[in-house]
Amino acid sequence: MRYLHTMVRVRDVNESLDFYCNKFGLEEIRRMENEKGRFTLIFLAAPEDKGRSLAERAPELELTYNWDPEEYAGGRNFGHLAYVVDNIYDTCQNLQDKGVVINRPPRDGNMAFVRSPDGISIELLQKGSPLPPQEPWLSMPNTGTW
Repeated sequence: MRYLHTMVRVRDVNESLDFYCNKFGLEEIRRMENEKGRFTLIFLAAPEDKGRSLAERAPELELTYNWDPEEYAGGRNFGHLAYVVDNIYDTCQNLQDKGVVINRPPRDGNMAFVRSPDGISIELLQKGSPLPPQEPWLSMPNTGTW
């Protein structure tokens, strides 16, 4: 058994791609349009996984856009996505500079949370050992929910 991808439903493809690709740094690797089923599937991967075989790359993120509008709540959502990053402070600063709210700042040098435009909670984890705590993150309060 091998974990392949996580699927999240999105309500606006352009808004979601702007967040996941332009701001968060993932890259679209394939897209499927299904007219009969009235949906679009967009698969995203980390830049270092683009071009790797399925056996070599990390699990992907599948964005599902249903052409007929629908509210997603209750059992149609889930906890969070998780990504390891080279430098949690640089990643959070980059996201913040692009207008992304850091809901749970990396006060511990190890973990932070942000949310996608669709309210999906995304956990960011420091690769390797936690970085030494530093400002402004150390004193920054939580914003909203994560």
